[in-house]
Amino acid sequence: MHPNIDKSRRTIPVVEFDSTQEHYTEYKLNPAIDPAVRLIAFYLPQFHPFPENDEWWGKGFTEWYNVGRAHQNYTGHYQPHCPIHNGYYDLRVPSIMEDQAALAQQYGVYGFSYYFYWFAGKILMDTPLEMMLANPKVDIPFCLTWANENWTRRWDGLDDDILIAQDHSAEDSLAFIQHLIKYFNDSRYIRIDGKPVLIIYRASIIPEIKSVATLWREEVKKHGFPDLYLICAQSFDVRNPEKYSFDAAVEFPPHATNSQDISDEIEIINPDFKGYVYNYNHVVSEAIKKSETDYKTFRTAMLSWDNTARKQNNGHSFHGFSLMRYKQWLSAMCGNSSRSDRYGTEEKIVFINAWNEWAEGSHLEPDRKYGYGYLQATYDVISCYDKKLLPSPTFQQFEKRHEYAVLLHVHYYEVWSDIKSKLDNFTNLGFDLYVTR
Repeated sequence: MHPNIDKSRRTIPVVEFDSTQEHYTEYKLNPAIDPAVRLIAFYLPQFHPFPENDEWWGKGFTEWYNVGRAHQNYTGHYQPHCPIHNGYYDLRVPSIMEDQAALAQQYGVYGFSYYFYWFAGKILMDTPLEMMLANPKVDIPFCLTWANENWTRRWDGLDDDILIAQDHSAEDSLAFIQHLIKYFNDSRYIRIDGKPVLIIYRASIIPEIKSVATLWREEVKKHGFPDLYLICAQSFDVRNPEKYSFDAAVEFPPHATNSQDISDEIEIINPDFKGYVYNYNHVVSEAIKKSETDYKTFRTAMLSWDNTARKQNNGHSFHGFSLMRYKQWLSAMCGNSSRSDRYGTEEKIVFINAWNEWAEGSHLEPDRKYGYGYLQATYDVISCYDKKLLPSPTFQQFEKRHEYAVLLHVHYYEVWSDIKSKLDNFTNLGFDLYVTR
């Protein structure tokens, strides 16, 4: 810039386009909405004591034990995550799940996908689900995700130090789907074109999975359903649902994310730390740029993810989380779902990881640092897809009146006054103004 030019001309006008703040957000009663895109959050029903956990980890153990004792591994590491609202709750208390359902829907979350733990007929952690099934006050749609891997002392589902194992077989698969019929019959159960939605966490480890899928479909038809809508989670080596005769896949970040290790770029303050630290900002950027697959894939946005509470010195975490970046990730996923003509009306679904994975640092539930910020950011995005705000499918023929035209997309109404003041400077030029929202 030439040194004689007035410095005031260097100033570039900035319009504040988003009010998201990276700090504690208070509870807010938002206007009710009916979005065209449905948000489903993964939900962990672990937060209550049960005999097997008593045996393996000690009397009264729940995930809260790990959550409360986590500490920082590096400078700027957000640990521990401390819950507010319902605090360190016990899911055996009926009002907890009732309140969770109400809170989720107040902030635009359509439903939950509860993890289901079946081990060759042995079921763990289903007390909250059985209570939910019997309690219509838990007024939120739901589906199930079968976490069909071994439980190990390392929390990773691999074959080291197995606590309880899977034993996949045709007989077990039939017993499994028969057990789920009572859930499918519930009026709250999420269906697509009448088909109950069932997510399988690790489809690739079920022997003869195509035959199993056929068996499951035939069984649900016997109970009056048109079919089963099978979704494979894109975990470990699973990608294309067609390989398993499933209907669709669902992204499951941090699995299959394009991650960038930044452990050597940050100040490690735990001398015993041997884990990994990834760049959240990089993961979001790559997720947003990701191309559409040739098969049906439900997109998933991930909140902060950090399993330090479970693994401390060997934890994996995503550093640099911000509400704004999460909001951009979720917005991109919702936009993709809304615009795509490959998905039917009831397939306009985006998943969120997760509602309450506190030991993995990924939760929409309020915490001491951000308060209700995770939920408010979610509402801010999904409220843009409220059906009453969506444009009419009809098209209007416009008349050309000037040589110049301005096409303006107003995503946030509150910025209009600032934009108008800028446009007023060009009224002498004359232009046709087209506004989308």
